Amino acid sequence: MQQNKKIVWPNVMAPMAAVYPHVRNIHDDAVRDDYYWMIDYFKKGEKAQEVIDYLEKENDYTSLMLQDTVDLQEDLFHELKSRIKEKDESVPYFKNGYYYYSRTEEGKQYFKFCRKKGTLEGEEEVLLDVDQLAQGHAYYTAKGFSVSPDNRLLAFSVDTVSRREYTIFIKNIETGEIYHDQIKNTEGAAIWGNDNLTLFYTAKNPITLLSERIMRHTLGSDTKADVAVYEEKDNTNYIAVGKSKNGKYIIINSEGTLSSEIWILNADLPQSEFRVFQPRIHNVLYSVIALDDRFLILTNDEAINFQIMQCPLDRTERGNWQTFIDHRPDVLVSDIKEFKGFLAIAERKNGLTQLAIYN
Repeated sequence: MQQNKKIVWPNVMAPMAAVYPHVRNIHDDAVRDDYYWMIDYFKKGEKAQEVIDYLEKENDYTSLMLQDTVDLQEDLFHELKSRIKEKDESVPYFKNGYYYYSRTEEGKQYFKFCRKKGTLEGEEEVLLDVDQLAQGHAYYTAKGFSVSPDNRLLAFSVDTVSRREYTIFIKNIETGEIYHDQIKNTEGAAIWGNDNLTLFYTAKNPITLLSERIMRHTLGSDTKADVAVYEEKDNTNYIAVGKSKNGKYIIINSEGTLSSEIWILNADLPQSEFRVFQPRIHNVLYSVIALDDRFLILTNDEAINFQIMQCPLDRTERGNWQTFIDHRPDVLVSDIKEFKGFLAIAERKNGLTQLAIYN
């Protein structure tokens, strides 16, 4: 049995960050923050290099203090790695004539994003080899895979610094060419209009990283000419843009803790204006599902446990909402998913989550 090794800590002082007196006024309160200068790292200010120098000293100190645990770190790494299934494949999903999935290979760090036409027995088409793209990068994350309605173009987003600031790229699936369109400082998701030329995305504040604007980009145009189609004035709200499952609507959602507001656009007319589904109401949350003949609305309006309402496609204001599934005091409705011929509704009753199927 191996005896525990006594660790002798090096007799060195930990690095100390410099102090620069600074006072911030928050809600009429003066708050002393002597390390506020470190924000220059994100602002690329005059003290940005000083922040980097300090962080490097912290890293050197950590390496020195843990030098006697290098073998243990290696053992732990290999043990954890041995418990991971390196060769794996995600559950495929079917969309617009293709099955999409990702798979990993043994000994590789990343994954391949693939598809097969019509059947899972079809020929595999590798849309994106992330292992190949990640070469030469110390850090690499790819996400936000979105194929255009005509199945020809792939939008995907990349972060190479681990700051969740994603750059969106467009790849021609047929030729393999990656277009010059590079949309920087985004949340990562790219939503296609039905013209196969228009993309919607969420732009972030480069300092706070909060989502601030929903933007519209036209393929082939300068990203500096992108148009803000929605701007969030309240930074306590989270905003996102998506597309209805039936492909007919582009949907902007602005949601806070107590209220939400949705804007919609005909996906066939991506250069037109968004319209508000229902203006924000204090203490009312709602989300929408677009069906072919109506909208379904999941809301807590006069329903603490949420209820499901419905309204016509062209009359979406609250006054046109009618009950689809009434409020139940003993059942919390948390989500709705639409499928061909039925709805799946996530509910919680007596503390237990359950799925209800409605034809």
